[in-house]
Parts: sequence; structure tokens; C-alpha cells
Amino acid sequence: MSDVKTLATVWLDGCSGCHMSLLDMDERLIELSSQFRLVYSPLVDCKTFPEHVDVTLVEGAVASVDDLKKIRKIREHTRVLVSLGDCALTGNVSAMRNSCGVQLVMLRVYEQNADLQKQVPTVGVPALLERVRPVHEVVPVDVFVPGCPPSADTIYQVLSELLAGKVPTLEGVAHFG
Repeated sequence: MSDVKTLATVWLDGCSGCHMSLLDMDERLIELSSQFRLVYSPLVDCKTFPEHVDVTLVEGAVASVDDLKKIRKIREHTRVLVSLGDCALTGNVSAMRNSCGVQLVMLRVYEQNADLQKQVPTVGVPALLERVRPVHEVVPVDVFVPGCPPSADTIYQVLSELLAGKVPTLEGVAHFG
């Protein structure tokens, strides 16, 4: 097929539930695979985000400096950016720390609740942003797909319409939670 589009999926600060729903499309993934080439994803072994991607599905919230850098680069190189799931749309569970602050969370997790090596890590762990943010607060988003996670049927509908060059219609199909 000459109109094969490039597709990327990204996992920021979330649980990977949206990627599990993507995989739950089962044989429908094979059906759609003739229409796209997966160029970047935690599901494949590609380490560098490509220069141009037609559609990128982003799961998770922007919670660290690494997430912030990654989503800005992704937006710069993506034609259609899709916020996939409640974490990407609202911050959801990851944003629960916003009311406490980073310092309190780090102290609680790495010192108060630790049995060994009671210290906040400073090497190999990306610095957290003061506030977890949904994707659209950081970069422009083209399509919003709510759900925790969105169902495989919803993701299939969104991908089918995007790959056909249409704007997905989700009224009555997708919902939060």
C-alpha cells in the first residue's frame, strides 16, 4: 500500500494500561498493520524518535524533566499528536502528588518508607517537575482519547479513522475512567 503512515507510541508517567489496551486489539492490529509502520514505541527496539512521524499516541502525564524534554521533541516531529488515556488528558493518578509537593513525596518514598539506604536518589533518576501536567498543558494536542485505559475498541476506532485521514469522532464512544 503506497499510503502507509508512520506510527509511534510513547509512554510517559503512567501505568502502561493504554499500551495494554492497544495490544488488546489482537487480530485488529494485524488488520491495521498494512496501513502503518511502527517507527517508535516501548513495544519495539527503537531508541531514537524519528524526524517525522504521522501519528503519535502518547500515554501518561508529564512528570519529570525527561518527560518534558521527550514530549517537546515528539511534538516537534509529529504531524498528529494523540493524548491517549486519562493520565495524558488530566494527569490522573500521577498528578495526585501535586497537592503534596515533590519534596514531601520524595522524603516519604525514599526515606520514611524505606528499610535500606534511606536517601533520595540523585543519580540515574530524572528530576521530577514541581507539578505533574497533562500533555496539552505542555504542547499542542490534536486528538484527545479519554479512558483509564481507553478500550481496545476505542483505540481501534481512533487509529482506523486517523489512518484513513479522518478526524476521529469519539462522542458516545469514549469516556473518562
